[in-house]
Amino acid sequence: MNNDNLQPLLAKLSEGDLSAARQVFMACETPLRKMVRRQLPNRLRSKFDSADVVQSVWAKLINGFRAQAWRFTNVEKLQAFLVQVTRNRLHDKCRKHKTALEKEQALGGLHTSEMPASPQAHATAVAEAAELWERLLKLCAPEHQEMLQLKREGLPMDEIVLRTGLHPGSIRRILRNLAGKLALQETSLS
Repeated sequence: MNNDNLQPLLAKLSEGDLSAARQVFMACETPLRKMVRRQLPNRLRSKFDSADVVQSVWAKLINGFRAQAWRFTNVEKLQAFLVQVTRNRLHDKCRKHKTALEKEQALGGLHTSEMPASPQAHATAVAEAAELWERLLKLCAPEHQEMLQLKREGLPMDEIVLRTGLHPGSIRRILRNLAGKLALQETSLS
């Protein structure tokens, strides 16, 4: 942060001049980012970087500059203020990610059988589900396919009733009949 570049901007900044704030940001960004990079723990580098911290500082400070909430008598005080605010923001971000870091564990040393299972279904399960869905659609009367689609989407009974105009008892009866037809079809295929 070059004091000669910042001195003429100090008065404008205290008056709430946003163009001056932009110039101060440009002059101070690199040194503030270097400071953050030096203090940023290696384990947190995958969560955020120095640019995130400095930009979030300026996003908060711009309102204070606009409202003329701060007055700086010299460049050194402005620099000290920016350094302290940036440090505070870095510490806040580190605290925010502390729990995640404590719970994360590297998978490098684990055997594949010890690794957590993928939340996604296996390809065969997806193919079987698609086949079952096609069979259900063929067994279902065309006027009830919308209701079946809503049920597949996981909508509650009240919402299905509202959208289709069918009575809850009718919906349950249609689904029971459809399940019966599917069971008969599966026994005939076996």
